[in-house]
Amino acid sequence: MATRTAARGGATKSRASVAIPQLAWNQIRPAPVVLVTGGEGFLADRAIRTLRDALKAEDPSLEISDLDAADYAPGELLTLASPSLFGEPRLIRVASVEKCSEGFLAEMLDYLGSPADGTVVVLRHSGGVRGKKLLDAIRSGSGDAIEVVCTELKKDAEKYDFAQAEFAAAKRKITPGALRAIVSAFSDDLAELAAACQQLLSDSAEQITESTVDKYYGGRVETNAFQVADAAIAGRHGEALVTLRHALASGADPVPMVAAFASKLRTMAKLAGSRGGSAQLAQQYGLAPWQVDRARRDLQGWTEDGLGRCIELLAETDFAVKGGGRDPVFALERMIRVISARGRG
Repeated sequence: MATRTAARGGATKSRASVAIPQLAWNQIRPAPVVLVTGGEGFLADRAIRTLRDALKAEDPSLEISDLDAADYAPGELLTLASPSLFGEPRLIRVASVEKCSEGFLAEMLDYLGSPADGTVVVLRHSGGVRGKKLLDAIRSGSGDAIEVVCTELKKDAEKYDFAQAEFAAAKRKITPGALRAIVSAFSDDLAELAAACQQLLSDSAEQITESTVDKYYGGRVETNAFQVADAAIAGRHGEALVTLRHALASGADPVPMVAAFASKLRTMAKLAGSRGGSAQLAQQYGLAPWQVDRARRDLQGWTEDGLGRCIELLAETDFAVKGGGRDPVFALERMIRVISARGRG
């Protein structure tokens, strides 16, 4: 039986039921079939991107194709996997396997019996029972596959380890205090934490210290802004209000507060009522797949009317905090109350 190397908090299946390697997101490698599972969309996107870059570095003539398992046309997989005239290697990325059609399920199961030479098929399954027959077949050893487990990082210790690995990979030193500060500031969103780490890595200082973190994120103005927005959009009015007042007491400016709300609400508005897989919608709207997933989670419990009202109020609040109103703090608190009620308050 293949050795299983699951990520922390990763797969919980018994060794008896899994006959293929289970790897962490940063251990991804080529295989005829690469199954990428788990709910952490950011890590899944990064893993697939890493695989793409490695294959392209090995052979720049790599042909890359994308499929959506939920909106699959018969024969697409075999057409894309068929040998080309010049024999270029192929990477086929398949999104939304957790919503796969019966046609895709049948053809992928057949494909496992005889994977195409020189082709890597990446299957992204974010969770749920749909496609279980396919997952079981892959995990039993069909298709000479590997599984890459991208479980959500929920604990602070996991996020700390992630950030620490970001600096270690870049061979940069960061003090424990600076690392704790950046993880605490961006603990709510892994993608934002990764972006913050990359910003710090762009600094020319030999060692990243607390003063480096303060240079870029002093007062945690933007961080607090997104924390306030996240709490309000999720309906946690009290938490949003307390976080707002703490941010303002720490010197935060109301203008970036409103900008944080605007960023999230506009993305939600783009995706409200949209259909299709994360990869397809990300390409359509110029977003990353993880942003699509996040916006869809944020939209739970909202109505189009409520979202519209909040966007109108957002414009009014933006005007008020930029000098058009007498009390910008009152305008912010009113906006938070209405958004926490999802436009119904």
